[in-house]
Amino acid sequence: MINEKTITIAKETLDQMVEHLRTELPNEGCGYMSGNNDEVKTLHKMTNIDKSPEHFRFDPKEQFAVVKAARAAKEELTVVYHSHPETPARLSEEDITLFNDPNMIYIIVSFKSESPEIKGFMVNKPTDKEIEIRRIALEIKEN
Repeated sequence: MINEKTITIAKETLDQMVEHLRTELPNEGCGYMSGNNDEVKTLHKMTNIDKSPEHFRFDPKEQFAVVKAARAAKEELTVVYHSHPETPARLSEEDITLFNDPNMIYIIVSFKSESPEIKGFMVNKPTDKEIEIRRIALEIKEN
């Protein structure tokens, strides 16, 4: 895996995401980020309707509302984020199976250690038998 892309996230936004995910423990938390030109502008906290420590699922009504809010702000949904309460910040088999948008960045926050580990990925599936995974560099911008 090679860092081929960088996205910029304000430190305040990153801190808000981590705090949101921490409040969802021991379950996985989840949400979206939107913005433009590889810069995150807005955090959209979502509900994990499965309330599970091993997987997440968005509330479809919330998902639709987030799409509308991003469009109204002239932003694109660029990031899906979620937490791994007990496992490293890496793509699980379930993540790889479910992540089907090759343009979306997937951020995983692990709470396995005392300090959260944060990593970004993109997943592309050119064929049924092929999976390409790219690491995404996260540039943290001071507020």
